[in-house]
Amino acid sequence: MQNNHPDSIAESRVCSLHFHSERLHPEAEMSKNFILNSADMIVSPSQVYLEKISSSVLKDLSSPASNSYNVLLQAEEEEKKKSRKQSLYKRPRTSVKCGATFSRRNHLGLAPKKVAEGATKCAPTNRVLSGSVPKPARTIAVVGSTMGLKPRAVPQLRKLCAPHSPHTKLPSLHKAAITHDLNRKLCILTAIKPSNIEKEKAKFFKSDFNYNPQFEYSNPVSPAILARHNTASDCFLTQAVNILELALQRYGSYEKFEQVTGGSLLTKSRICHNVKKYMEKESCMGEIVVQVTDDLLSRASMTVVNSRPTLTINISSARKHWLEGMLMHEIGTHYFRGINNCQQPWSSSTGRRKYNLKPLNPTEEGLASIHSVLFRKDPTLWRASLLYYTVYQASRMSFSQLFQNLGRFVQDPNTCWDYCVRAKRGQTDTEQPGCFSKDQVYLEGILKILRYRDKINFPLLMSLGKVSFEDVDRLKAVAQMENVRIPHFMQDQAKYSEQLAKIMTVNHLTDEELRTII
Repeated sequence: MQNNHPDSIAESRVCSLHFHSERLHPEAEMSKNFILNSADMIVSPSQVYLEKISSSVLKDLSSPASNSYNVLLQAEEEEKKKSRKQSLYKRPRTSVKCGATFSRRNHLGLAPKKVAEGATKCAPTNRVLSGSVPKPARTIAVVGSTMGLKPRAVPQLRKLCAPHSPHTKLPSLHKAAITHDLNRKLCILTAIKPSNIEKEKAKFFKSDFNYNPQFEYSNPVSPAILARHNTASDCFLTQAVNILELALQRYGSYEKFEQVTGGSLLTKSRICHNVKKYMEKESCMGEIVVQVTDDLLSRASMTVVNSRPTLTINISSARKHWLEGMLMHEIGTHYFRGINNCQQPWSSSTGRRKYNLKPLNPTEEGLASIHSVLFRKDPTLWRASLLYYTVYQASRMSFSQLFQNLGRFVQDPNTCWDYCVRAKRGQTDTEQPGCFSKDQVYLEGILKILRYRDKINFPLLMSLGKVSFEDVDRLKAVAQMENVRIPHFMQDQAKYSEQLAKIMTVNHLTDEELRTII
C-alpha cells in the first residue's frame, strides 16, 4: 500500500464501501463520484468494521514493502525544522484499545466476538481497532477526495449522511494531526511519477520511438534516494527470459496471451460488482474505499487517503479473469497482513528492531504476486518476469533502446511504453542508462517462496503480519494469534499446495533448479 496521505491523520470511522471513478494527477485529482446502491445488500453484524483506525495503524498497513513497495520519505527541510522547534499541535495522549469483532471464517481459530479484558494492545504508535460494531447504514455514502504531494492546508471534509440513515455521519479528521507538518512524509512511488508523462509520450511516439523522454517531477527525489534503487540484478534473469519465451511459444504474442488468459476488459460497473462480491467473501465489506482510474502505472495499488485504506484499480487493465487475482493480491495479501501485523509486538519500527526482523520484501510482494495467479487456468508468471527483465535492461540502456529491446516480447507500443516508464521513473534524462529497481522484487519473491514452499507455514506467515518467511519459526512463540484474519483462498491448505505445484509446472520450474540458484 502506498501512503499517499500524511501518516499524521488521526482516527476516523470507516463503515461503508465507497466507489470513486477519477483520473489521478500528480498535483490534483478531479473525481467523478457515484453511489453504489446497497439497498439490496444486508450487512451482517459479523462483518468487520474498522471503527477507529489511527493514522499510525494505517501507516503500518502501507508499510515500506506492501503492495507497491512503499518507501516513505521524510523531506530534509522538515527534518531541519524538527530539530529547531516542536509542532504547534500535539497528538492526543489518550490511546485507543486494540481489538474488533471479526467474522469467524477469516479466523485461524474460533475467537470471541468481543475482545476479552486484558487482550493485548498494539504499541502506541500502531493503534488499531475499537471493539464495538457500528450499526450499518442501509445505503452507501460516497465522499470525493484529492490526493496531492504538496503540503496543503487542513482539508474541509464534507460531512454527508446516508440518505436513509440521517444519524450515520462520515468520518471526521483530527485537525491538529493534519496540520502537523513536521511529520509529513512523501511516498517515493508517487514522487517519482513524472508530471509530464503525456507530453513526453506524444514526443516519443511522434519521433518514431527514437526520442528519449526528459521527465519532470513535481516533488523530485534526492539523488541519494534514487541511487539506492538504481542497481539491477541478473540473478533470476535466465528464469525470467525462459518464462517469457515459453509464453510466446504457447500464444504467439503477449497480446494474444493477454486476450486468452485475461479475457475481456471490464466496465466500471462490473469492476465494482466483482469487488463487492470479493469483499463479501472476505467479510471485509465497508473497510476499504475503492477507486477506478485510467491513470495508474500499475494495475492496482493500495493507498491511504483521508486515513482510510483505499484500493485504486486501473480500468485499462482490469480483465475478467484477472480481477479476482488482483483482489487476492491487494486485499487478501497486503491488506490482511497489514491488519494482522498491527496486533503483533513487532508492529512498530521499534518492535521490528527489538525482534531483529529481516526486511519484509521480497516475501511480501512475492506472496502477493503468487496470489495474483494462484487460481488462473494458466498461471504463467509473465508480468513478474517481464518487469524483472525490463529493469535489468533499463540499467544498461537508454529509454529508446529499452523500448526497441522490449519489442522482442511486446508488440503493442502503449504497453511497451508503460513498462519502460516504470523502469525509468525517477530519471530526468532517460538517454542515460539507469533504472528504478523495485520491480525486480516480484519475481525474486515468487521464486524464493516456491523454493521453500514445502517448509513454509502459509497461514502462520499470513497471521504474523509484515514479516519475512525466514522469521516465521522464531516469531510464532511470541505472536498474538487472537482475531488474526486468513483470506478465504488460504483456508484449504491441500488445494493451496496443489496450486503452488501447478505454478511450478506451468512455468517449467523445478525444485532442483531453484535449489541451485537460491
